[in-house]
Amino acid sequence: MENDCLSILDKRTNTNYEVPFYKGTIRAMDLRKIKTGAEDFGLMTYDPAFMNTASCHSSITFIDGDKGILRYRGYPIEQLAEKCTFLEVAYLLICGELPTAEQLKAWVNKVTHHTMLHESTKHFLEGFRYDAHPMGMFISTVAALATIYPDARNIHDAESRRLQMYRLIGKVPTIAAYTYRHGLGYPYVYPDNDLSYTENFMNMLWRMAEPKYQANPVLARALDVLFILHADHEQNCSANVMRSVGSSQADPFVATAAAAAALSGPLHGGANEEVLRMLDEIGAKDHVPAYIKGIKEGKGKLMGFGHRVYKNYDPRARIIKQTAEQVFEITGKNSKLDIALELERIALEDEYFVKRKLYPNVDFYSGIIYQAMGFHPEMFTVLFAISRTAGWLAQWEEMVNDPEQKISRPRQIYTGHEIRDIVPMEKRGSSAISTSRP
Repeated sequence: MENDCLSILDKRTNTNYEVPFYKGTIRAMDLRKIKTGAEDFGLMTYDPAFMNTASCHSSITFIDGDKGILRYRGYPIEQLAEKCTFLEVAYLLICGELPTAEQLKAWVNKVTHHTMLHESTKHFLEGFRYDAHPMGMFISTVAALATIYPDARNIHDAESRRLQMYRLIGKVPTIAAYTYRHGLGYPYVYPDNDLSYTENFMNMLWRMAEPKYQANPVLARALDVLFILHADHEQNCSANVMRSVGSSQADPFVATAAAAAALSGPLHGGANEEVLRMLDEIGAKDHVPAYIKGIKEGKGKLMGFGHRVYKNYDPRARIIKQTAEQVFEITGKNSKLDIALELERIALEDEYFVKRKLYPNVDFYSGIIYQAMGFHPEMFTVLFAISRTAGWLAQWEEMVNDPEQKISRPRQIYTGHEIRDIVPMEKRGSSAISTSRP
């Protein structure tokens, strides 16, 4: 249609260009035809942190940040958290549809069959220092799985890709549990395939001398819900890394390790740990007004509020808040919850925060729940990585099958020196900056 294009007048040359719309966007490569001359490379866009750039098509996750909507494959996150298990949601993310009873049984059996670690992987984990950070252990071990399963390099074989998915989804809880027990000096606990996904994870975490671990069903369900809420979140930092590394045709183990490395940063997966530090700093419910006053005066930061995408209440935060109440009925009330509830109440009523659309996000309550269940803060990001593995693999599979995807290679705006000649050592000035390391 005549109006289905963007008209651009380049005043440098007084040339008008017609750039067609493509699914509500314009293709960046169409801008390359805008040139000042034959030797001009053509127009590029400059978009630090990809704030307004779509890098792919995806049918996995839909987010409307202004309305506070999150859906996996079209299903509202609220319904999935209420009615599904994590492995059902993992199937949905990867396969595109919710499974039938027969499909789910086969899927669970395949994942469960791959929960055990090869003994060489167990020995690899035992080589870490007693005080090694669990996330560093997790990242390294997931990457090391590529040496155990060299067939993973055959990424263009659909059956091979699915096998690696079973392996990764099955093994990440086992690796995570081992990192937890390693720090405590406890022996490794083998998977119990009679248990559900989260129950088995709890068994590997907390079983001691008892012959059969009995997971508390409320806590197991709470963990299942948390895994569902964290399973995918569109083109976030770690999903982008998964796609970018995968675009080089790297195997899914090293790509997942790279995504987990991105997740380990405090601005991505470590935010709930920062929330706990903030609540500890506040100390008591009565101190919240003073802390809020300090935030408004530019003293400190309100952790767990606001989001790059959501400009409304994060739908996951509402679900986690309800889950927290169920968990505390089992574990006993955490004093941090009173502080968090008061902080949320004041922030949601204060014009300063409302005007800036600073609503609670998924990290605000998740750390409190994890701590109540017995996890140390350094484990929080590892828990995040277990659930996000399903989403990463869905993103990776979609990227592999997308004919438009090529190896990731963003452009740059060069701001360095023009061409220069090397000056002999004896004629170089003393003001030259040394880049050598001792």
